[in-house]
Amino acid sequence: MKSLLIAFTAILMSCASTTTSQQKLSDMQQKAELLVTQSQGGTEQPGFRILKDEKEYLALSKSGFQLVEEGKDPASNYPKFPKDKKVVVYNLGGFRSGSHTINEIKGVSVKNNVLYVEVPAGEPSGGMEIQVLSNPWFVFAVPADYQFTSVELKYSK
Repeated sequence: MKSLLIAFTAILMSCASTTTSQQKLSDMQQKAELLVTQSQGGTEQPGFRILKDEKEYLALSKSGFQLVEEGKDPASNYPKFPKDKKVVVYNLGGFRSGSHTINEIKGVSVKNNVLYVEVPAGEPSGGMEIQVLSNPWFVFAVPADYQFTSVELKYSK
């Protein structure tokens, strides 16, 4: 009976430690850092690209993206390029009205080579809207060990 109790306790302890380590790992995997968000300057079609280095990050302002204010030093007006993460530029595509700017990332995960980025769902604004064309985009960083071939936004409340 004593050996049965010891075996049961050992199994229970191993399950508890496995659950804790998996929970810590999943908590770490949910971390993403929003670096830059803009309501204009992106492409008409949704898509992404991974930036290789800080030089590409700074070049966003020269390629039509509005990363820095005119007349200001780029280095003083943008978040630092994270060296230990993958930095992704995501274009949301073209919209005819409403605000589609991403201001928060709730979580990220990778499944079947797809990076799922959870963002808050936009609030509908009732009534008549002025037709404004926008091409929003945002830059975010994810852990460097994430392997993915596509990015998909998941909208949540």
